[in-house]
Parts: sequence; C-alpha cells; structure tokens
Amino acid sequence: MKTYWHSVRENLLLALDTLRTHKFRSFLTVLGVLIGTTTVIAVASIIAGLDSRLVSTMEQFGTNSLWVYKLQFGARLRLTKEERMRKPLTYEDAMAIKEQCPAVDEVSAALLLQINDFGGLSPTTVHYKGHDMADAQFLGVTGNYLKISNAPLADGRVFTDADDVHRRDVAVIASTVVDRLFKNEDPVGRSIVINGHAFEVVGTLGKFKGLVGDNPDDRDVFVPYWTFKKIYPEAKDNFLDVLAYRGKLDQAEDEVRGVLRRRRHVKPSEPDNFGIATAESLITQFREVISTVALVMVVISSIGLLVGGIGVMNIMLVSVTERTREIGIRKAIGARRSDITWQFLLEAITLTGSGGVIGIAVGWLISFLIRTLVPDLPSTVPLWSIVTGFMVATGVGLFFGLWPALKAARLDPITALRYE
Repeated sequence: MKTYWHSVRENLLLALDTLRTHKFRSFLTVLGVLIGTTTVIAVASIIAGLDSRLVSTMEQFGTNSLWVYKLQFGARLRLTKEERMRKPLTYEDAMAIKEQCPAVDEVSAALLLQINDFGGLSPTTVHYKGHDMADAQFLGVTGNYLKISNAPLADGRVFTDADDVHRRDVAVIASTVVDRLFKNEDPVGRSIVINGHAFEVVGTLGKFKGLVGDNPDDRDVFVPYWTFKKIYPEAKDNFLDVLAYRGKLDQAEDEVRGVLRRRRHVKPSEPDNFGIATAESLITQFREVISTVALVMVVISSIGLLVGGIGVMNIMLVSVTERTREIGIRKAIGARRSDITWQFLLEAITLTGSGGVIGIAVGWLISFLIRTLVPDLPSTVPLWSIVTGFMVATGVGLFFGLWPALKAARLDPITALRYE
C-alpha cells in the first residue's frame, strides 16, 4: 500500500511539473472545462437564490392560505378562448365557502376591475396634486383581506367592516404608490383621485417580498369591497383568499373545490373551470420551470466540457508523442504498464481538475457579484454544485485521458528508445 501511494504521489508530481512547464498550453486546453464548470456553478447559485427567495415570498403570504380564481395559476403566454369566456367567481361563492367548509377559518374577496390577456391586472392611473402614477393596480377588498394576506401595514390603519358596510371612500396604498406620489409628505389623511373618484388614504403598506426587482403588489391601491362595487357596479371578477385552520390545508382545498364545482355546475367528468393554488403548489410550478432552464444550461455547459475533453485528448496524444523516449527509458528501468497508464491519466485528471477548480472560483465570484449588484437575489453557491462541478471536471480528464494513457502504456520499450 505504501509503494502504491508513493507511486501515485510521484505521478501526481510529474503531472504538476508538466503543467508548470506548459502553462499557456495547459490553460488553453482546459478552457472549455473551465467555462463549463463556471456555467454550472453560476446557474446553480442563481437557481438556489431564486428558490430561496420564492419560498420566503410564499411564506410571507401564508402557508395556510388558498388562492382561488377563475383562471388556473401559473405562467401563461395568452388566455385561451375558453379561459376568456369563464364565469367569474362571485362574492356569494366566498360566503358559501365560509359557510360550507368546516376546515376554512376565514374567506376574503378582492373585486378586480379588468384582467388583461396575459392573466394580469390592467393598470389604473392614480392622481395626487399634479403627480400621476399610470401603472397602479386598483382593487376593492373585504375588511379581512389585508389581514389574511399578511399585508405589511406601515402606517395608519386597514379597513374596518364599518368602512365596507357604509361604502366609505377610503384607501390603503402600497409602498411604490407612496414613493411615487408622496415623496416628501405623509400620505395618511391625503386624498388621491382614481378615475375621477376621490379617496382618503387611511393606511400605507410596507414592501412585499418579490423574486427580483419591482413587485407588482407594491403598486396596489385597495378600497373597501362595497365602495368599489358602488363605483363600478359592472365589476364582477373576484379573487378569493381562503385561510385554512392550521394543519387542515389539504382538507380545506378539497372542500373548496367541492363547493365551487357544485356552484359552477361542473360535471364529474369535466376538469375544474377555476384555479386553486397554495404556496407549495406555486413553488412546485416554479421549480418545474427552473428545472427546464437548468437542463438547458447543463446541455450548454456540456458542450464546453466536450470541447475541453477533446482538447485534453489531443494534447495528451501530443504529449505521448513528445515523451516517447522518456516512456521507453521508464519501461527499460522497470516501470510497469500500470505506472505509465497512471502517469498520463493523473496528468489528464490534474489538467481538467485544475480547470474545474478555476471554474468553481470564477462561478463563486459571479455569484458574489450577483448578490452584491442585485441585493434582492440572495445568490448562494450550494455545496452540491461545487462537488458536482469538480467531479465532472475530473471525470472529463479520466474519460478523455484514458486512450492516450493506454497508448503510452502499450508502447514497445525498444521502439520507444529508438524514437527520435
């Protein structure tokens, strides 16, 4: 065993000496491996950061919440004809869920003005003393909506049931609305104008957590549900936020689905004509999308590793040719085939392993720069990506260095000694 490790150490030192002797050639040889490893590390850090941010965002809105809407939740390019023709959810649906679902604690409703073809809220313009915000999101919500959705109250108060029952013209505005319209003023007690209607601001919200950059929820303007209905009697599109009792989320989901299917006359053989989402389901959808992106990036990085591997094989074949006499001398003084094989294999593995280490360092630097320049994205390099990157890099050296190593080991010592 001692002799074996001595041989490995000797071959490793020879490999390192070869790298030092041909620094630039070695760097060009492993450039593909370096790029491939860097891509794996950088992509893994971004995915880990996005995943961490999404989980944090979903937890903010509640792990015991169900979000119910006439459309299925998730990314979409455009609404289908069937989706555009769907009957909206109603306030009565919310009350039926509250009354008929034992696992449900509370239900709130948000009345929406208009949904665009991409499934998002159409923007509304808000005015205040000559300042306009053209991309606000205007909603009418029941008194418990902000509580159920864990909205971060920054100043003032949220709606009361009295505000809703008496249809008072009051509003709670989110942080981006405050920043754009009230730069040097306290918004509480001021009046804003939306589509010709004045509302007194009674409360402001702090920032919602989002994935990266601007969060659309920070552009919300909330008014009481029946105030909104008074102004826009034609508005019918409702979004429901359902709070389940702790530990009964799955039961609540089944009960809500059953109630809505009965009320919307969905046949047993037909799929739901509405969408129900939980924090877990949205995270799962996100991870499915991200896994596809990761797969594409792995394929791209594999091209770099393949190019790097072919380069390693070529340079190792050249190295075998250049050192034919050296191989002959080693064999003449007693070196075995396995010694020669391991000498060149370790050289190839050291070559690609060095590229992998540099790639890991560059990937970590990219992750650090992302975390520094984009604070909203907590980019972190997971341990598995470092281990995977290094193992793949050394694996490339082992695979593509095997043929040159075997070729060197099979050389006839007499022919090798005569080689010029």
